[in-house]
Amino acid sequence: MIPHVKNVILASADQVAIDAVAARMMGFDPLRIKYIRLAHDAGLGCGDVRNIEIAGDPSAAEENWRFEGPFAHMTFASRMQHRIYWGPLKSMLEWSLKTVLAPWAYAASVLYHDTFWYPTHQKVIRDALASDWGRLFADWESLQLSPDDLETPGWSEVGGGAVRLRRTGFGYLLKSLALLAGCLKEAPEFAARRRRRRPGAVRSSAEGDQRK
Repeated sequence: MIPHVKNVILASADQVAIDAVAARMMGFDPLRIKYIRLAHDAGLGCGDVRNIEIAGDPSAAEENWRFEGPFAHMTFASRMQHRIYWGPLKSMLEWSLKTVLAPWAYAASVLYHDTFWYPTHQKVIRDALASDWGRLFADWESLQLSPDDLETPGWSEVGGGAVRLRRTGFGYLLKSLALLAGCLKEAPEFAARRRRRRPGAVRSSAEGDQRK
């Protein structure tokens, strides 16, 4: 959850190829990444960078950012997610995703990210907003390019002001709890139960059966 500014935009009609090139730029062997290998072998696209033609800026595609991979610095939430999806907790918790307990999975995500992570990692957010991309985001209304402008290569100036965060710890807590309540209220499992309890819905269903 820490952004790295690399200033490279990739585009391709081959979604396997674009992921393969991105993986190589990050410092990984694309064909050793399971989903790229599976897609490549299934003929869904090209995952072998030796057979991918690079147009535009070939030198950018040769960059090696030497990323460490997703498992080097995992958060508590991501470690638990791996244990639930692929580890020892899978068999115990898989059944719950088909029951009324399913909403608690994203409730836990809201509690972790919105109640804990964002309020306690303000420096990470401030650093991102103070970057060139953050300042461009702050001044986007005055700096945005026309969709028809295909000649301008980018921005020589990105503005001077960054988005400022207001320190409202208690406000964060209240907003996260409101978001949590909204998630639970709109959860399909609970919403379907409310619809079944409405007299009008039952009557309409019964009337429809009588017409048949």
